[in-house]
Amino acid sequence: MAPQADLLLTNAHLRTMTGQEPEATALAVTDGRITAIGDTATLVQDCAGPRTERLDLAGATVTPGLVDSHSHPVWGLRMATGADLTGVQDLDALRDALRRAERIDGWVVGWGLDHNAFGGRPLHRDLVEDVLDGAPTFLRLYDGHSALVSGAALTAAGITGPRSFAQRSEIVRGPDGRLTGHLIEHAAMDLVDAVVPTPSYEERRTGLVDLLTAMAATGLTGAHVMDGSGLDLLAAVEEETELPLRLTLAPWCMPGVDAAGLDELVALQRERGRNWRVGGVKFFMDGTVEGGTAWLEHPDCHGQGTEAFWPDPAAYSAAVRHLHAAGVRTATHAIGDAAVRHVLDTVEALGASGRGAHRIEHIESVPDDTLPRFAALGVTASMQPPHTAYTKGDHSDEWSKRLGDERAARAWRTRDLRAAGATLALGSDWPIAPYDVRRVLAMARVPEGAAGPGQGLTGLEALEGVTAHAAAAAGEADTTGRIAVGLRADLTVLGLDPVTAPADELAEAPVLLTTVGGRITHRTR
Repeated sequence: MAPQADLLLTNAHLRTMTGQEPEATALAVTDGRITAIGDTATLVQDCAGPRTERLDLAGATVTPGLVDSHSHPVWGLRMATGADLTGVQDLDALRDALRRAERIDGWVVGWGLDHNAFGGRPLHRDLVEDVLDGAPTFLRLYDGHSALVSGAALTAAGITGPRSFAQRSEIVRGPDGRLTGHLIEHAAMDLVDAVVPTPSYEERRTGLVDLLTAMAATGLTGAHVMDGSGLDLLAAVEEETELPLRLTLAPWCMPGVDAAGLDELVALQRERGRNWRVGGVKFFMDGTVEGGTAWLEHPDCHGQGTEAFWPDPAAYSAAVRHLHAAGVRTATHAIGDAAVRHVLDTVEALGASGRGAHRIEHIESVPDDTLPRFAALGVTASMQPPHTAYTKGDHSDEWSKRLGDERAARAWRTRDLRAAGATLALGSDWPIAPYDVRRVLAMARVPEGAAGPGQGLTGLEALEGVTAHAAAAAGEADTTGRIAVGLRADLTVLGLDPVTAPADELAEAPVLLTTVGGRITHRTR
């Protein structure tokens, strides 16, 4: 007989993701694990007791807990500071938004700005400086890899000219020799970001808990955090309360790292709390198409994209080998075809031991011959369906124009990668795109923009991308990602079946319940 349950879900429709759906309508949870699956009457009789919380789901669908396979909840709070510019469509709207923007300690700060808003013009502070009243200004572009800053911000950061960096970064100077205020990639942006006003600890703590609570309300029970920001904040929050999501973090490894630095990343893998842990390392092999820093096999329309983020790509491969030998999983940001190919080559050189331990993030445009290599090498494809919304089907957007029609026609090949047998983990990349996992599922089935409907997944494949395949991507297939006895009770309950419901209905599906280890983190009944 099963032990007395802490939580008993009855009259439910189960999507177990085990490949063989049982004739069952109930499940029991004890001490954070699924302890029984069966029909409602039997489990009520065998598992219910005085301390059991019983929830009648009235036919709602229970899935394994939905996981965002690429997110930045702590770093993202810093990125998503100030004016929300995600709705800005053109330069006039941007100028109006900046006029009205609330100052933060005298600064104008904004985020989420679409490259398309500039209408093909080169990014330049002259386009907006006259509406800023001299205020230092820091505007993040939506891709998170570039920013536009004012002259006052350059002065505040002590920037008077171009600089050399250990990674692919640039302080852009115009044809007239003046600094344009366009900062490309992390090292350049960090120079100004270091002097931008920062929120207090209390603001960060409250913001993080509120954000994770809102994420849980969309059905999320976990996230793969593609940075190592805020380990101290996570630990401090857990001294006061419980995290609403289970987080797996991958701190960054940047060009110029030495053996001691790599060993520090290995040691970081021991850091963990109740509902967070360090579980990997994040690399960048390139930047973004719109910023001209995606590593391409052929230049983009501006003659850019021919350089890797690591000036010496062989040094990247050596760093991966070092971490792999220590048993550390890696995730590599690779958007362009040359970047993706180099990561695949690096994993192939690891031999059989590399299977299942490494993943590639984003994969925005790749040729046919790379597709079967993901399955052959056991490399997870981690992709973000909402990113397709920044492009257009007619290729008139900045991403498509930079790549040209041939490469834009092979955009976000989720369907092709699944057909080739790849493990395909899905995420949002918040704050680059909205975190609502229902939208991720819907857009995986009906991709927008340059990707087009031909790259759409089935309802089951999309659900696998945020459950079973997400678990495999994190090396947790034996503990989560399915509904089975003995696995963690990370569960999502939706008011409709995410496999069979139309995509537009799924995007607004009622989220009735989410649990992390059997602990209820969101409920509407």
